[in-house]
Amino acid sequence: MPPAVGEGPARFELRPRRGRCGHQVTRAVGPDVAAEAAARSPKRPARGSRRFEAAGRWALLALVTLLSFATRFHRLDEPPHICWDETHFGKMGSYYINRTFFFDVHPPLGKMLIGLAGYLSGYDGTFLFQKPGDKYEHHNYMGMRGFCAFLGSLLVPFAYLIVLELSKSLPAALLTAALLTFDTGCLTLSQYILLDPILMFFIMAAMLSMVKYNSCADRPFSAPWWFWLSLTGINLAGALGVKFVGLFIILQVGWNTISDLWHLFGDLSLSVVTVGKHLTARILCLIVLPLTLYTATYAVHFMVLNKSGPGDGFFSSAFQARLSGNNLHNASIPEHLAYGSVITVKNLRMAIGYLHSHRHLYPEGIGARQQQVTTYLHKDYNNLWIIKKHNTNADPLDPSFPAEFVRHGDIIRLEHKETSRNLHSHYHEAPLTRKHYQVTGYGINGTGDSNDFWRIEVVNRKFGNRIKVLRSRIRLIHLVTGCVLGSSGKVLPKWGWEQLEVTCTPYLKETLNSIWNVEDHINPKLPNISLDVLQPTFPEILLESHMVMIRGNNGLKPKDNEFTSKPWHWPINYQGLRFSGINDTDFRVYLLGNPVVWWLNLSSIVLYLLLGSIFAVAVQRGARLPAEVEGLSQVLLQGGGQLLLGWMLHYFPFFLMGRILYFHHYFPAMLFSSMLTGILWDTLLRLCAWSLASSSLARGVYVVGLLSLLLGTAYSFCLFHPLAYGMVGPLAQDPRSPMAGLRWLESWDF
Repeated sequence: MPPAVGEGPARFELRPRRGRCGHQVTRAVGPDVAAEAAARSPKRPARGSRRFEAAGRWALLALVTLLSFATRFHRLDEPPHICWDETHFGKMGSYYINRTFFFDVHPPLGKMLIGLAGYLSGYDGTFLFQKPGDKYEHHNYMGMRGFCAFLGSLLVPFAYLIVLELSKSLPAALLTAALLTFDTGCLTLSQYILLDPILMFFIMAAMLSMVKYNSCADRPFSAPWWFWLSLTGINLAGALGVKFVGLFIILQVGWNTISDLWHLFGDLSLSVVTVGKHLTARILCLIVLPLTLYTATYAVHFMVLNKSGPGDGFFSSAFQARLSGNNLHNASIPEHLAYGSVITVKNLRMAIGYLHSHRHLYPEGIGARQQQVTTYLHKDYNNLWIIKKHNTNADPLDPSFPAEFVRHGDIIRLEHKETSRNLHSHYHEAPLTRKHYQVTGYGINGTGDSNDFWRIEVVNRKFGNRIKVLRSRIRLIHLVTGCVLGSSGKVLPKWGWEQLEVTCTPYLKETLNSIWNVEDHINPKLPNISLDVLQPTFPEILLESHMVMIRGNNGLKPKDNEFTSKPWHWPINYQGLRFSGINDTDFRVYLLGNPVVWWLNLSSIVLYLLLGSIFAVAVQRGARLPAEVEGLSQVLLQGGGQLLLGWMLHYFPFFLMGRILYFHHYFPAMLFSSMLTGILWDTLLRLCAWSLASSSLARGVYVVGLLSLLLGTAYSFCLFHPLAYGMVGPLAQDPRSPMAGLRWLESWDF
């Protein structure tokens, strides 16, 4: 009879998982096979032996952690200039230190932590972070890089502990740690001021907490059980608070929780009260606690960023009124709109901005060659308009005339203050949106034609009412064509300065795109009122910020000369991403995964689907498997299944996204595929060892296989480590380059 795997290399002892998983294993194996497994299992080691084994586990964990920190902190100060998205996230850290409000498409936690790390390490927030390549000089950037590297270093021990918990196999955990330690991509992402290491830290911490509280299933409501369950909720809040893709780990924990509760519901030995307690505990720890912490991060975010900054224009007028330094903060302006007033008109749809014009004309072939009208997200003198009567050129600010208020239903003309051209529309088609009409600036010194006339209407108000600044929601209806002024939200090409398209839509359906409000209001004839009453409540601010972030995420465009990628590129390591430098005189850093690691991960997913399917069919058909194979199949199906689900949840949703995508979006999924690889190859090698008749040959096969994987991974890291630590000199195409011969794919442009 072939020797048991436990008698071969790196003893594997079949231990049914505690709690519900342990019962499932016993039930699946059957009493006879379970008895056979118990007979074959080694005797319980003596207390001294157990202590020695525990000490060995801790020593191995310490070694893995030390190696991870050593690789991540090596040459952390190089290059001493901005690399890739440090431009954004370093700048946002500075905004927190300076308490300046800004807009970003991601939730605030990651940037807040970067700012805090910079502040605690002595960075004063004065570096401009203008563009990649700018030198840091005397500015202290190491605190922020060091913080990200610290969290990135913890990914390796987290993965080690997750795999160890799921497989109970030290070799599997060690192989996983090696795959992540020696991956050049994970190393590169961990060494810079980015959100990715922070996001991956919380994802892995949530996964580790989840498998730990699963292991406490036989001790519900004990202190360890509460600790790991609560920590899972805290880490879920952290993942979502850094990026919205943290939702994927929330889905995984949610699926695990539903499965867990479904099993408890079917356990007739538990009372309804006990099941209710389990449900309540999970609601409190996995829903209420994360939501509370997530909301608290926004409360801190809004409290710290109380000064006006570059993000103001993305938000509503009422939101801006709460920011110190904004022209609406503690401001007093006339309450009702009057003829002759100088105003700005803001679209009510989030992230559309102000009605804007400038002296540039529409190019040939784009409707009438008249002055461009757009919307612009930032405050600017070209946002100013003068509201006038449609049938007279008399100056309404003439002291001899009394002030005359604009009312719902009035026919008006809007004259652009800087260029003296009127807001105009006609039957020419809009630049980007078919079946909408073009909007232009037309006329000389306010003199145009009847296509400059608009009827102003207050939404949900009766005819004759005055129009209130900031509060009244208005529509502008073109008198000749009957269309409604609005913004499509589409970004114009470079001839339109990449501002947003303004159109006049013949479809009168009421949407936020066609509703505006008057924000700035200057009229010396009218008394002013304070705007303090307009400041929104915290729930209103929270809702508005999420709407703006979601819209901003969907509208992301690639930067100039930047390589974007498609999701199918990522698992095959098809194309990297240039972090720094483009020629042979630059210090070049290139984000690319270690090809041996990535292609091993990809093949492992295919092998897992094949092997897992065989085991699943065998179990479903009631096949009587040997005890050792049965134990390995349970590890593969349960532990590997958790990791495969994590990979799928963090990868496949990107195929459905309309926003621009980059290579680094795959790295959370890559963590799960590496952990799956560790479990799969440990299982395969154990199956090979079990199938051999000779125990010495089995031991040799297992050890040689494991060492081959470890050494192959380490050797490939030695070859490709310049990608992460920096390259200087000839490019890879040059035979004199240290990377010559390593450009295995034409799409790698290092």
